[in-house]
Amino acid sequence: MATSSSKTNNRSISLPSRSHPAFQNIEEELNKLKTWEFSASPTAEVVYNGVVGLGEVCKCMGDVLNLPLTLQALSECQNKRWVDEILDKSVRFLDICGTTRDLVSQFKENIKDVQSLLRRRKGDLSITSYTSFRKKMKKDAKNFVSALKKLDHEEVVAVMEVDQLVSVVIRVLREVTTIGISVFQMVLVFLSAPISRPISKWSLVSRLINKGYQDNVNEIESVDVALSSLSKCGPNEMEKIQFVQSKLETVEAHFECIENGLDNIFRCLIRSRSTLLNVVSCQ
Repeated sequence: MATSSSKTNNRSISLPSRSHPAFQNIEEELNKLKTWEFSASPTAEVVYNGVVGLGEVCKCMGDVLNLPLTLQALSECQNKRWVDEILDKSVRFLDICGTTRDLVSQFKENIKDVQSLLRRRKGDLSITSYTSFRKKMKKDAKNFVSALKKLDHEEVVAVMEVDQLVSVVIRVLREVTTIGISVFQMVLVFLSAPISRPISKWSLVSRLINKGYQDNVNEIESVDVALSSLSKCGPNEMEKIQFVQSKLETVEAHFECIENGLDNIFRCLIRSRSTLLNVVSCQ
């Protein structure tokens, strides 16, 4: 995975000896993400890898929560203040997950609309709708990043007088929330890429054609650069139009994968929340 400037917490969960394989699995998946340095300027590939990694963590979390020994230990735990804390955060986390997934889906649909316009192009191509959406997406993404930062800095309930298994489960849930916040911050930073200014010539696009994709290039920004000059493109510029079409197809495929990954995370989070709610309702 790509390196970057920001690094996640490397604490160990400290699982009990002879623990169930499900606990070992989630420890392994969490440690994979903890040792990964999250990019401050992520590409689509880095974002996708982070989303897939978080999806594996969330799946393992569901496995842990649904173990009979876990359910029994949680149901016998008298102090449920920590459950309220986790459930409260899970609501906001689910909201951010859902809205992030929606932003990714909407961007993909905007790309499809531009592709459709290119295929039936007559005269100048207007990308006003795409530009307006990009501005909204950037604003929304930045707002969600701020919300995640607030969530990450909230105080947690002190865990006292619980057995070792419950204590481990609590730490696992909190670790998943912490690592999830980091992953979603990275996704949203990717979506809030600066909007490229319109350019009068295809010089930058020509460089992209000649050199191809370069390391650490945000695909959203590169699409902006290409689209910003479509209205200036003459009838003899078909090679460049075809290049833009190819770029759009590639970006659409990236976003399809990211959207599927976010959808998987969303479903896992809902199932885990349902399990915790059932534990609370049994009291």
